[in-house]
Amino acid sequence: MKRPAKVAVFALATFAASLQSASARPEQAPSAVRVLVFTKTVGFRHSSIPSAVQALRELGAQNGFTIEATDDSGAFSESNLARYAAVAFALTTGDVLNDAQQTAFERYIRSGHGFVGLHSASDTEYSWPWYGRLIGAFFKSHPAIQRATLDVADRRHPSTERLPRRWTRTDEWYNFATNPRRSARVLVTIDETTYAPGAGAMGRDHPIAWAHEFEGGRAWYTSGGHTEESYAEPLFRAHLLGGIRYATGLAPPQILSITTRLRGRRVAVSAQYAGCTRCAASIQVRVRGRTFSRSMRLEGTRAQATTRALPAGRWTLVVRVQDQSTDRQAVVRRTVRIR
Repeated sequence: MKRPAKVAVFALATFAASLQSASARPEQAPSAVRVLVFTKTVGFRHSSIPSAVQALRELGAQNGFTIEATDDSGAFSESNLARYAAVAFALTTGDVLNDAQQTAFERYIRSGHGFVGLHSASDTEYSWPWYGRLIGAFFKSHPAIQRATLDVADRRHPSTERLPRRWTRTDEWYNFATNPRRSARVLVTIDETTYAPGAGAMGRDHPIAWAHEFEGGRAWYTSGGHTEESYAEPLFRAHLLGGIRYATGLAPPQILSITTRLRGRRVAVSAQYAGCTRCAASIQVRVRGRTFSRSMRLEGTRAQATTRALPAGRWTLVVRVQDQSTDRQAVVRRTVRIR
């Protein structure tokens, strides 16, 4: 009687970041990747806006993108927005765009571009439902500026990969009208036991930074950045840089997890991914000098495929997720053993 085939799966690397790779396409020149930083306010105006713009300019100069800052809502035309990989609402407040400008911005995001929201970007455009879905949650209230401890719940995102698991800093901590967790990937929460959150406290689950793929584009938000001192903090600057890299597509997609299951001598592979708006995924295996490739079926943020029948032995599976809007990709290799 034939013994049933068995499979053993081994990770080839212990550090997750080493499994991600950028695409082979040459890096774009700094001038080719532009970010529009929008600073218009129709309400409270933060004194930290110049510090935010300067920090973003410095990060751009050091990391391959160009910042163009304006408080002129006339920049929101379809032809002008097309020049930018992402738009950042940096400490905006109130109703900053008219109907035509809102329509142009919606089309811009739907065409695969990115959005970055800093601090009071969530205190902006309350009467525009689409913007509420883009930003993830609207501001409700805040206590006095104080020191608090943040829990970096997801360190696999470009904006959190350099942060400690427990991050203590001083800022103005927002309470939100709703919890964004239902529609966004929550990256950082705040521990309300480490400060006085005030009457608007959100309890044990209090997000303060999140990201999501939205209507063909990418959106990233952080509620930090009220104080001028924030923009001189190395960790906060790393947080900002990662958010911009995600929104602009400068960061490759991420493969968050891979599971495998044996079906006879075939291996069913399922990969969960993020940071990819127009995706394609494939799986490859090289057997006795020949490479066999198969496209993976995409469902939401999961890619699935089953290999061809494999002979007995140890084989390396290569799972690849590519963002077709940027040509950047993530690659993970797994070894399987068929007996």
